[in-house]
Amino acid sequence: MNRFKFLIPLFISASFVAAVPIAHAQRAAVRAETAADVLSLRSANSFDETVSKLTADVAVKGIRHFATIDQADLARGANLPLKRSTLVLFGNPPLGVQFLQSNPLAGLDWPVRMLVTEDAVGAVTVSWTDFGAIARRYRINDRAAQFKMAGEVAASIASAATQ
Repeated sequence: MNRFKFLIPLFISASFVAAVPIAHAQRAAVRAETAADVLSLRSANSFDETVSKLTADVAVKGIRHFATIDQADLARGANLPLKRSTLVLFGNPPLGVQFLQSNPLAGLDWPVRMLVTEDAVGAVTVSWTDFGAIARRYRINDRAAQFKMAGEVAASIASAATQ
């Protein structure tokens, strides 16, 4: 058994070498999303007012509000710093489910997510994923009218929240 001791460092080194491409591939996948896939509007309102106007417009349009997640509060609970950041999830099941019928993986992007953030100088922004990018990501080619409608509604909600 002792005669194979010299192989232990070799196996350890080999496992690190094998892990490097895997870790690099995981980082590359995270970076695959570009800013071009994200639409943003600067808000003329305070952070709280922007979130409030966003959720109110969702309700006025008769769209289902699934959740509001205060990410900064989650960060505080983990004793980590984070500027104000709230994620609002909403959607219209008769429309959104059609995307899932075309490709169930589209469920990774539905319901719709809008992110309200505040930067270090107090500027508030509403951001969401471009629906054209979602259609391309999941190779959904049979729902052009639905993606167009969803994109227009999302832009309308963001506009109402930021004015």
